[in-house]
Amino acid sequence: MKNIKLFLLIFIMLFAINASAQIHTEYVTYNDGDIVLEGYIAYDESITGKRPGVLVVHEWTGINDYTLQRSRQLAEMGYFAFAADIYGKGIRPSTPEEAGKQASVYKNDRLLMRKRIILALDEIRKQSYVDSEKISAIGYCFGGTVVLELARSGADVKGVVSFHGNLDTPNLTDANNIKAKVLVLHGADDPYVPEEQVITFEKEMRDAKVDWQLVSYGGAVHSFTNPDAGNDNSKGAAYNVKADKRSWEAMKNFFDEIFE
Repeated sequence: MKNIKLFLLIFIMLFAINASAQIHTEYVTYNDGDIVLEGYIAYDESITGKRPGVLVVHEWTGINDYTLQRSRQLAEMGYFAFAADIYGKGIRPSTPEEAGKQASVYKNDRLLMRKRIILALDEIRKQSYVDSEKISAIGYCFGGTVVLELARSGADVKGVVSFHGNLDTPNLTDANNIKAKVLVLHGADDPYVPEEQVITFEKEMRDAKVDWQLVSYGGAVHSFTNPDAGNDNSKGAAYNVKADKRSWEAMKNFFDEIFE
């Protein structure tokens, strides 16, 4: 009987917690000159006062359901999430060929990449619910590259988290600009981020005396956090449930540290 009562109490508490959350979501537009960008915000309306802000940067296919899902998860954790639009409103590649072409524009022009994410940073700082002194950025695949470039730009953010992102950059000395703490969550068997790139990145961080961490997940390849990536490692990109859960926990621990 005691066990049943305890179970019912826990169930009621969990239900009350979920019921109290009032996640507000909406698309918001902002501009890069004449180019319209369309981001997405998510936050819990039941929380009073300001809270830390987290920029979320999409994969190479642009803002999609996966980006929105991660933004809502962050909102449920008590953060103000802002999904940044790097490509521009309506530019949402639907094939790998289109995505590769679009992502290459920014990979080949890191100044433009940085400009677009800094515009998103400016937007999240304007939000009334956001503590402008407590902002971080996370990114997936292409987005992981973007948040690392945000850090290399010298942006005043608490931390950046790259999930299975590329680690390369044209100018390694830009790491001297980094103020943020850096967390890289990497698939140990990712064919798109070869060992040489990892070694170069580690040296880049050491030489610049950055506060950094790199966690490699055994058996994980590219896109290991996204269930839509399938489960065939031989394709180079595949979901890995253990790496997904472990990397999310690593991010949460990192946030606990940088936002204390």
